[in-house]
Amino acid sequence: MIDLTRIEQSALSTRPYEWAFVGDLFAPAAAAELVASYPRDHFKTVKGYDGEKGYEYEARSLIAMGGAAASYAGGLGGAWRRLAADLSSPAYRAAMTRLTARDLDSLPMEVNVFHYGPGAWLGPHIDLKEKVVTHVFYFNERWDEADGGCLQILRSADMSDRAASVAPVVGNSAVLVRSEKSWHAVSPVAGGCRQSRLSMTVTFYSPGSISTMWPPGDTTPLHEYGATPDASAPNVAPTLWKKLYARVASRLKGRGGAR
Repeated sequence: MIDLTRIEQSALSTRPYEWAFVGDLFAPAAAAELVASYPRDHFKTVKGYDGEKGYEYEARSLIAMGGAAASYAGGLGGAWRRLAADLSSPAYRAAMTRLTARDLDSLPMEVNVFHYGPGAWLGPHIDLKEKVVTHVFYFNERWDEADGGCLQILRSADMSDRAASVAPVVGNSAVLVRSEKSWHAVSPVAGGCRQSRLSMTVTFYSPGSISTMWPPGDTTPLHEYGATPDASAPNVAPTLWKKLYARVASRLKGRGGAR
């Protein structure tokens, strides 16, 4: 599913810290299938303030910390099971190791997918010290940046001190190397936005770390994500799914990366 050459041919920026934009990660047909079958099952609501940042969003495990198989695989379409297999592969780790110049070969990895519905956000923060590298993928067919929901690469803890912005459009991704300067945020999704912001994070942790998203003993109830149905809903009728697939593939064919 993932075009690993796009990762291998990218380079880290050093301003304002080590990070990279990597675009065009999927062929148009693969991107269309991932958008059309984006997961909606086994999500939990995550919201609060941890002393540094405020946040509110919906999260689902795709690969558990240190695991190799897709979580709740029965609820995933074939494209998402193949994507999970790609992320678990030595080839993906090798490509990320080359890009970041960090040895990721044996580090525990966790993958989660997210819905950011209207009003959802993630305040300015640097990641926990246990996080070594994070790769953020996006899966919206299209996105109006006036609706917020963009990844903000920041020079400081000030949300307005922006160095770059990444729209959550399928094929776009950002690689963040954790440091004491790696400030970033997600601007709030507009209250009137009619779609959720679709994203996935792959995080490599230092040895011995535990998941902060799914800590041991977590009993938070899981649910179906109930946003207004759109092209991301997996349980559409076959004929409609084919129409959506064709429309998304047509839009994505030949499209560039960052916007």
